[in-house]
Amino acid sequence: MTNQPVLLVIAHGSRDPRHAATVHALVRRVRATRPDVRVETGFLDFNVPSVQGVLESLAVQGVRDVVALPLLLTRAFHAKADIPAVLADAPPQLRIHQADVLGPSPLLTAALERRLHEAGLTPADKSSTGVVLASAGSTDPEAIAVIADIAREWRRTGWCAVRPAFASAGSPAGFPRTEDAVRELRALGCSRVAVAPYVLAPGFLPDRIARGAAQADVLADVLGPAPEVARVVLERYEAARMPLPAAVSA
Repeated sequence: MTNQPVLLVIAHGSRDPRHAATVHALVRRVRATRPDVRVETGFLDFNVPSVQGVLESLAVQGVRDVVALPLLLTRAFHAKADIPAVLADAPPQLRIHQADVLGPSPLLTAALERRLHEAGLTPADKSSTGVVLASAGSTDPEAIAVIADIAREWRRTGWCAVRPAFASAGSPAGFPRTEDAVRELRALGCSRVAVAPYVLAPGFLPDRIARGAAQADVLADVLGPAPEVARVVLERYEAARMPLPAAVSA
């Protein structure tokens, strides 16, 4: 038996079956990377098992320590409100530590570049290519600032330009839609334009990003089960489990 706390990956859930399939593929990669850690998956909505159901099952099995990891790229409403509310209703015998969201992280930027290379770009294309960093979108000021910072820092690695864009209709003024950012980079004079979805799994908003990329030269895949994403998951797990008490031998 392992003394490691259980890692509970909390995904949003979606009516689109590709979402859950991608989440499960990522979790399989995490398990393969750390076979000594028990990894479970729970969904906030639309899919099963629910987060509450997984927590109740773990309590019945005698589990004491759980690291709950939001499978989210920014700290917005789900990370600040929805997930803490669900965890507050967990069985009292569970000691739960909520891990940080995945982003920002240099590993996620590396995953974005991996997806762009898989879509056909080469390192030699970098200086002449403008990139649209296309996220789902948020009205949370902290999340908005993080996306802007990622775009700014990524530009400094050698791209012609990097522009953030939001897919959701409620995007704030100043953040263009994907198609508008593509046109902006064309007008800027970039030889080619690539769209890099800063999203974890397929679904309604990623499909909107794809439609907005129709006039781009390259559309990368979602981050999904990229090895860099799995590494971030485990980094957040390790950081969250550190305060947990060490097991005491009988």
